[in-house]
Amino acid sequence: MLAEPKRNLTLLTDFYEITMANGYFENGMGDQEAVFDMFFRKIPDGGGFAIAAGLEQLVDYFNNLKFTEEDIAFLRSKNQFSEAFLEYLANFEFACDVWAVKEGTPVFPYEPLVIVKGPMIQAQFVETMVLLTINHQSLIATKASRVVRAADGRAVVEFGSRRAQSYDGAVLGARAAYIGGCSGTACTLSDRLYGIPAVGTMAHSWVQAFDTEYEAFKRYAELYPSKCTLLVDTYNTLKSGVPNAIKVFDEVLKPLGHRPVAVRIDSGDIAYLSKKVRVMLDQAGYEDVKIMASNSLDEYIIRDLMLQEARVDSFGVGENLITSKSAPVFGGVYKLVAIADKEGNLVPRIKISETVEKITTPDFKNLYRFFDRETGKAIADYVTLHDEKVDDSGSLVIFDPNNTWKKSKISNFEAKPILVPIFENGKQVYQLPTLEEICEYCRQQLDTLWDEVKRFEYPHKYYVDLSPALWEVRHNLLDRHDFTD
Repeated sequence: MLAEPKRNLTLLTDFYEITMANGYFENGMGDQEAVFDMFFRKIPDGGGFAIAAGLEQLVDYFNNLKFTEEDIAFLRSKNQFSEAFLEYLANFEFACDVWAVKEGTPVFPYEPLVIVKGPMIQAQFVETMVLLTINHQSLIATKASRVVRAADGRAVVEFGSRRAQSYDGAVLGARAAYIGGCSGTACTLSDRLYGIPAVGTMAHSWVQAFDTEYEAFKRYAELYPSKCTLLVDTYNTLKSGVPNAIKVFDEVLKPLGHRPVAVRIDSGDIAYLSKKVRVMLDQAGYEDVKIMASNSLDEYIIRDLMLQEARVDSFGVGENLITSKSAPVFGGVYKLVAIADKEGNLVPRIKISETVEKITTPDFKNLYRFFDRETGKAIADYVTLHDEKVDDSGSLVIFDPNNTWKKSKISNFEAKPILVPIFENGKQVYQLPTLEEICEYCRQQLDTLWDEVKRFEYPHKYYVDLSPALWEVRHNLLDRHDFTD
């Protein structure tokens, strides 16, 4: 991967992070140890799981977290912060411990995806970038996975650059879509930076720029004889586009000793047209030529096309993928879960709400995934106190933390921690995998999920349970804050 152009993103933060940091500093709490969890509450599109992504960019942010002279001058101009605090920022060095799930991991609501432990000012300050980075790419990777699963083995290319929300939305969205299973992207910069195969041939404007459709196809075939894919729906797919494409295949490519790659349909009734186009190509001796479809596709349209036996070999999916149009917010949150007392002991903290879903799980934690030893399938996730050890040599009773009477006894399982150390005292200790390694890991992990969890509608609920010790911490804190009249 080529290095990205460096930008100082330190001030890409909510302003309240800075006002709170100044407040912690002035109250002598700046170096007080604290623990924050990043987690999400709801799976986009009502799905059965999400896919974690964005860790590489978060690591880069942590490694380059510093305040420039210009940053300090800007903050001084706000006339809100003490000179002692500004001097602290000028000498800022990231010193937190960080744990995270690996990119490409299927994840579920209410379990920590990132844990940050360190000086209160620092652990609080990074909130915005933790959320921004993980939320965006996890959202797109999750959507891409849905689209790819709908395509049922047919290639899906991310086509959304021009519809993405900003430059970074296009580039990093393509990266996330690749993690989620897409085979390529239309975004050239994503290929240059990350090695994601960039693909593309022509737009309708190419065909319109020539006097005839035939001439447009002919010139293109002459320029790219070994990679010739023609867009056949500019005027009339069946009466003009495909006949002209076949003529060019016969008159230009055959004499040059090349075979055409594909034709693309970008409008109309894709199911109907693809069947007709397949017949026309086969009758002309081009059984090997693929049919690609695009035009505002999503997982539901693609699934319907498959049910209608459309003769489509690959899909180009744009705006509905790159913006996750049907569910455009991942909704991850970043919450304080523990803070050190005067003796340096971590004391759990909880956020309570009348909305039950917003009550947090307190304390410094760890996260395990239980796998059936016979099938290799994931059974449940298990959130524990950080230093708890899970004994998987026998049986274990797990229970729903909100409906404690719902219990299940599991045995013959393997407990694997899925949070890995990323930083220790501000120093990176995690070797970042290549993007191809992340993609392969994601494919392997998806294979551990039961098909019932992968359903688009009403998927089977995958349980994230708390250990008895952690549940007791949560329960005791709720009791302590009992507001009964």
